[in-house]
Amino acid sequence: MTSKLLPAPDALVGLRLDTALAKMMGVSRAKAGELILEGRVSLLGRKAHKAATLQAGDLVELDEPEPEHQIEPVCEDMAIAYEDEDLIVVDKPVGVAAHSSAGWNGPTVLGTLLDRGVRITSLGASGRQGIVSRLDAGTSGLMLVCKSDLAYRAMRRQFAQHEVVKIYHALAQGNLAQDKATIEAPIGRAKVRDFRFTVTPAGKEAVTHWDVLERFGEATLAKVNLETGRTHQIRVHFSSIGHPLVGDSMYGANPELAERLGLERQWLHAIRLEFRHPRTGLWTTVDSTYPADLAASLETLRRETAR
Repeated sequence: MTSKLLPAPDALVGLRLDTALAKMMGVSRAKAGELILEGRVSLLGRKAHKAATLQAGDLVELDEPEPEHQIEPVCEDMAIAYEDEDLIVVDKPVGVAAHSSAGWNGPTVLGTLLDRGVRITSLGASGRQGIVSRLDAGTSGLMLVCKSDLAYRAMRRQFAQHEVVKIYHALAQGNLAQDKATIEAPIGRAKVRDFRFTVTPAGKEAVTHWDVLERFGEATLAKVNLETGRTHQIRVHFSSIGHPLVGDSMYGANPELAERLGLERQWLHAIRLEFRHPRTGLWTTVDSTYPADLAASLETLRRETAR
């Protein structure tokens, strides 16, 4: 057995211990509860039970079995869009998760960077160190990881206070009625399945701004600016107005259109990040280009529209 001491993350203070532990370890709440009942989790200096409330300053002690030696797959073609002593911005391909989690056996951004010898700050939850925002495995584009402690603290604050400009390009099914609009609708977990999200009054505030870039009749290419950063935000918001992202069958897209365009995932790409550099204070912009599958589907639509 190995023993770890994990400081209570600020974002999890006030949650039940089993809920907080699940988020810290990337396991289910039931699994976290089992670990607590087995005595493999304790709170330094006070009694631990699964309904205990995690408090600021708590240290969570976790006993783990010695890990089996496993080789985590890495992504050989993950490009670096920007790098300095504090930050690295990767151009994440589809099929790569931000970090390891329960049920995910594919490559991760963090694992790939560590395999390449990139030095990442130790700040952050175990297995998620250096990560201040994430992209879904099915979404491609720019993702920022912090190399220094200074960057982690500063960028975590910038993301939390919505100071980072996050620009996506998204292909929405159908013809959007307006050239530009804002969707303001709270997002929370769907009741039917725990991996889906939905617009619900009980959800967290979510604001999405979009501008039309190109119209194809049966689909519309839009530039999307996220004011907030909820899980699946763009996918949920566009689905909520009757225009799911092309290829996004989870949120109601037409699978026949995706098949015709050669898409095996949602058409969504994080194309630009703008932020204040944590060390220099300079406004910094990083851009990406479309990956091959998204570019090819647009060319197909343009050819069909031109007929």
